[in-house]
Amino acid sequence: MKADASQEQRFIAEVDAFEFVARDVEPILHALDAWLADLAGRLRDNALTCTGLKAQAEPATRANAINALMQASALAWPRQWADLAPAQALADAFADKALLLVFGKFNAGKSSFCNFLADRFAAHGRAVHYFHLEAGRIVESPERFKEGATETTSRLQGVRPGDKLVLLDTPGLHSMTPENAALTQRFIDSADGVLWLTSSTSPGQVQELEDLGRELHRNKPLLPVLTRSDAYEEDEVNGELVKVLCNKSAHNRAQQEADVKARAHEKLVAMGVNPALLKPPVSISAHVAREQGQTPVAMTEAGFERLYGALLDIIEPTLAYKRRKMAEILLHHLEENVLGVLCEAVLPRLAELGAASQAALDRLEQQEEEVANAVWRGVMPTLPGLLEKHSATRDVNAICNALTQSISETFSREANARLADYVITPDASLAPFSLDSDANFEDIVVDCTGADGPRREVVGVDYARLHAALGDAIQKHLRRLSRDSVEQCAAAIRRLVQAATQLEIALQSSERDLLDLKCKLRSDSIE
Repeated sequence: MKADASQEQRFIAEVDAFEFVARDVEPILHALDAWLADLAGRLRDNALTCTGLKAQAEPATRANAINALMQASALAWPRQWADLAPAQALADAFADKALLLVFGKFNAGKSSFCNFLADRFAAHGRAVHYFHLEAGRIVESPERFKEGATETTSRLQGVRPGDKLVLLDTPGLHSMTPENAALTQRFIDSADGVLWLTSSTSPGQVQELEDLGRELHRNKPLLPVLTRSDAYEEDEVNGELVKVLCNKSAHNRAQQEADVKARAHEKLVAMGVNPALLKPPVSISAHVAREQGQTPVAMTEAGFERLYGALLDIIEPTLAYKRRKMAEILLHHLEENVLGVLCEAVLPRLAELGAASQAALDRLEQQEEEVANAVWRGVMPTLPGLLEKHSATRDVNAICNALTQSISETFSREANARLADYVITPDASLAPFSLDSDANFEDIVVDCTGADGPRREVVGVDYARLHAALGDAIQKHLRRLSRDSVEQCAAAIRRLVQAATQLEIALQSSERDLLDLKCKLRSDSIE
């Protein structure tokens, strides 16, 4: 090629010389399939169990919701993978061509941009073919793309300028209709590189940057292009003031490009994306270039020489992506539809489960006291009657047996009411109540004088000391019973917390494993 060839000529020549060298990605595809099977196994093995908790308990409710979510997620994976079939079919149909997705808001000038590049290829003697997708099929079309200030693209359409390049014109991820936005999203995976078009009237909007970040996460080459970089200025023609469309000044363009780059950098850092992947923005005006006859000077002043230079810079990463695209599509599915959706849904819920579990543990200390006090209030008023009933026989064992039954019944009722969220198995060895002191009934003795002189006479039974001893013993007994029940409740919560921790560890381990596979796929050593 001549030394004085334009960037446009160089770019078209590079496109003509594209070589698509197949790369064996079967080993990494098998590894990714094995990763998915391993993840499914980990989810099954780490399903949350709620042993010791009743279904209405908040931690159990949250745990069961997490289990249901994981099950629903796993069931959705085959359908989500099948949803990528159209993108895979499109990629296969153009296996010998580089696919650039023209991406951006509905008024970014995508159709005008595609038409203009197609015209330039035609001007250099290359054949141009338009097509659109209909029910997943590629349908050739004799018509150019419609251009307008409103949303004119209602389907995925494309143009083949030359033999080895395809431009896919999309309805836009921020389309006025959800159907169009969904159509665009469905075919993103088919592209080898992305041209992000954003109008200079409102460049680099936050919503666009969020979707841009997703593409950069995919490690796909992406070039930002500021379209409509022009403005009407007043000029005098034949003595009259008229409005003339002109390119924006170099200073103005540089300011807008710097602004888009700065805000994109800030957004990508916040999203955890390497901002170095973002290519420097380029400003163009297809309208001015057309109006000025597409001369070399007009093309340069309208920004197209800079654009072609930027396109030349993304050729190699575009072809490198194409060589590994089959594995990248599966990787994207696993990252976004499988692990991404799973982590986004499960991890916050695990945190909420942890908070609910801790709150339940904190309440148990108070509930332990409440159960013991409630049983105390129910049993102690019956003690004087028991003492009176057995005072004649002075049978302390009989009193203890009666208290065993009374305490057991009252404790069961109060524990079931106040610890209703838990399944409690009473410890039979703790049920018998016993007096742990030598307190007993005592005689009430009075001194009196009889015919034989002073003597002592038993006039009744005193059980004040026995009552106090029984009260202390009942209190200790209730503490043991309450402690045992609450410890069972706490153990159930701790088991669930441990299971939740294991599930989180399993997800983190799967995340690390997938990251390792991603690094292996994108390693220079296997390109």
